[in-house]
Amino acid sequence: MALSRRGIILGCSALPLLGGGALFAYVNGAFRSGERPTMTPPEALEAASRGEVLFVDIRRPDEWAATGIPEGAVPLDLRRDDFLEALAAVHQNPDQPIAVICARGVRSHRMTARLSEAGYTQVIDIPEGMLGSFAGPGWLERGLPVTMP
Repeated sequence: MALSRRGIILGCSALPLLGGGALFAYVNGAFRSGERPTMTPPEALEAASRGEVLFVDIRRPDEWAATGIPEGAVPLDLRRDDFLEALAAVHQNPDQPIAVICARGVRSHRMTARLSEAGYTQVIDIPEGMLGSFAGPGWLERGLPVTMP
């Protein structure tokens, strides 16, 4: 993969925000490496509508208010002190996978790791997020339905 000047500048500018691995992730696609399962927003919408996944929007309340909540998603602010307990309260079927979305895929990627460490075995990242990312255009750009909080 050839590096463009813009790509190097963007990758390096993200270092203070994302940590030292940001450029490596940008260049090598580490977030898409297959370490954890992923879904596109349309796949998440379809799976949630069929009840195949528990779809969780982990963004902040102000973000929900600004863009809406993806249809079929449970809004659950990841900053809650009782996040894992609140998730357990809505995740009634341990065999049901959990799909996680945020704004651009960074928090959802981290949350999939956190949930795996907490013992959840079927956690799926939606790396495009609501606003789009390196992985794709995102929920909103795709024109997928939202509900306002």
